[in-house]
Amino acid sequence: MSTITAALGSDRARRLRAALTGLLAAAAAVGAPFYFAPFQVFQLTMVLLYAVALAGLNLLVGFGGQISLGHGAFFAAGAYTAAVMLDRYDTGHLATLPVAAAGCFVLGLGFGVPALRLRGLYLALVTLSFAVFLPPLLKRLQSVTGGSMGLTVDKLEPPAWSGLAEDQWMYFAVLAVTAVVLLLARNLLRSRVGRALLAVRDNESAAEVMGVRLSLHKTLAFAWSAMFAGVAGCLYTWVIGFVSPDSFSFVLSITLLAGLVVGGLASLYGPLLGAAFVMYVPSVSQDVSEAAPGVVFGLLIIAVMFAAPTGLAGLPGRVRGALARRATRAATLDRTPGAPSAPGANPKSLAEPGPAAVLTPAEPAAVDADPVGAPPRTEKE
Repeated sequence: MSTITAALGSDRARRLRAALTGLLAAAAAVGAPFYFAPFQVFQLTMVLLYAVALAGLNLLVGFGGQISLGHGAFFAAGAYTAAVMLDRYDTGHLATLPVAAAGCFVLGLGFGVPALRLRGLYLALVTLSFAVFLPPLLKRLQSVTGGSMGLTVDKLEPPAWSGLAEDQWMYFAVLAVTAVVLLLARNLLRSRVGRALLAVRDNESAAEVMGVRLSLHKTLAFAWSAMFAGVAGCLYTWVIGFVSPDSFSFVLSITLLAGLVVGGLASLYGPLLGAAFVMYVPSVSQDVSEAAPGVVFGLLIIAVMFAAPTGLAGLPGRVRGALARRATRAATLDRTPGAPSAPGANPKSLAEPGPAAVLTPAEPAAVDADPVGAPPRTEKE
């Protein structure tokens, strides 16, 4: 009974801590645009939209067990969908969001078919080829995409009743979409689809024996992931107001994957941390070395991977585990009698020798015993 009560108490305390953390994070997110400068607010906005793209990539790589080096192409598809609708058809900004999401979802369904027969490096190569050939294709479709010059569209303007500046309004709009996307990803992972994805990731054969349809869930993983990347691309068009093929090279896909790995695979907070890494580390690298920012960026990735192999999201757990192991080791040494290296042990007691051992001879030794090999004695001797 006491064990059940303790478990309920710890669960209640954990939920309370999670609620307080969520409230503090929400308060900080709402108050951020009123505290920082416009450029810093723009950077925070970019972090949020990159987090949307990484949340989709996390569904595929972290929870689905597949790999993709072509998510920059889905990002570009969503961005160009919004740009074409705003430039050619003069639609509203909000109308572009569901269209970009639906279009990239269908594109992900079609692209998920090769995932049924490919895996590992072969699947990575196919997805990378998609990211490589899309920018030249966008340049060829000049009548629609504007070719190499790209398209310039209007940014998301704040309404008069809001009383907000342009950067603040865009921040709140992107924040609202990001919150909805992260909540959707969280609920999706806790549903039957999410449990099926985890089963496929851990063991495909066992998942198939349990009744999981591998083809369906692998394709859906690509579709959901592409949809989130398309939403992030649409938000990019809202914020930047300009798209061009050179903005979506294959380097973007590799950067997104690196950001996810640094942030933490299969973690709900990993996309946010990875998005901050993708946004701020290149600028820090540029400040450190204007001649070779890529070298600094690569060295920082290596340093983070050595310090936190499971990503930044798993770093607090690793620190807590190390502290717990150290405390357990110290307690064990304290309970061990005569341990010289036990922390907190009394040096005086360690210096004092213990009681001497008492030796009990079995038989008294003969003092005048003949040496071995000596001749026998006579009576006279």
